[in-house]
Amino acid sequence: MGSDSIKEKIVQAAQQVFIRKGMDGARMQEIADEAGINKALLHYYFHSKEQLFKEVFYGILSQLIPGLIVIFKGSEPFLDKIEAIVTEYDTYMSKNPFLPQFVIREINRDPEQLSGFMSDQGLDFSLVEGLVEKEIAMGNIRPITFPHLFANVIGMIVMPYVGRPLFQRKLFRNDPVKYDMFLQERKTVITSFVKQALKSEQLRVESEK
Repeated sequence: MGSDSIKEKIVQAAQQVFIRKGMDGARMQEIADEAGINKALLHYYFHSKEQLFKEVFYGILSQLIPGLIVIFKGSEPFLDKIEAIVTEYDTYMSKNPFLPQFVIREINRDPEQLSGFMSDQGLDFSLVEGLVEKEIAMGNIRPITFPHLFANVIGMIVMPYVGRPLFQRKLFRNDPVKYDMFLQERKTVITSFVKQALKSEQLRVESEK
């Protein structure tokens, strides 16, 4: 097995352990056991648990951020950007359903490091805030602060993944197939809900003609 293959095997094993235990609860020996290698070989590739966590967590997160930046900087109308962001984010969540738990743990464990990583990746919230303020000034959307808009959109996307163990049992009689269908429907539901909530009275009247 080549060096790259061993490293990838370690990263995949670490991902599973971090999902189960979090950064603080995971142990290097457990990761080595999960990967089917000895601890010495694990330390050859990754000198510390912190280094391995960054490889796993930020490697996953870095796949999402560039796509969001492209959307923010695009020339599409603002409400179309919202739709594209919901689609991009929700599609990514469906492929990485464990990511919300990762993010929540990291927010509570080391928010400064996560904030710095987002900045290093080029995710500039002030850019989005400026877009929101511009759209409000032009009368294209109803007045709303960026923090409220951000919390509303991200909350609607993330909560069904974070709350799946409970929601699936209580709302879908613990049927995973039906819950997966529900998650797929969320893209359209969230986009429609946010667009309607943001539309100015002028745009609302025009769309109803």
